[in-house]
Amino acid sequence: MTGFKEDGRPFRPAPPASRARLITDESGQSVRLPSEWRFEGTEVSIRKEGDRVILEPVEHHVSMTPDERAAFWARIDGMCDEPFPFPFPGGVRLQWREYDFDS
Repeated sequence: MTGFKEDGRPFRPAPPASRARLITDESGQSVRLPSEWRFEGTEVSIRKEGDRVILEPVEHHVSMTPDERAAFWARIDGMCDEPFPFPFPGGVRLQWREYDFDS
């Protein structure tokens, strides 16, 4: 069964269980996954549950473009009777900062 996920990425069911090669060196241990088990991207999250080690893809969020940010605030302003007061009362300006809460 194949298809597409809600975000448009292809959906493929997990292949049946197989074996992978362990590679050990002075910096740690790695697993060489067969090609049918490849992940997209360059990182995976890892956690341990009992004796199992679970690898999951890391989803990177793309920051908003200035146009997307303006459209976002326009939608917020559309939810209120009055637009948010800019410039701020008393001349105090806040800085826009983007935080990566996934790190």
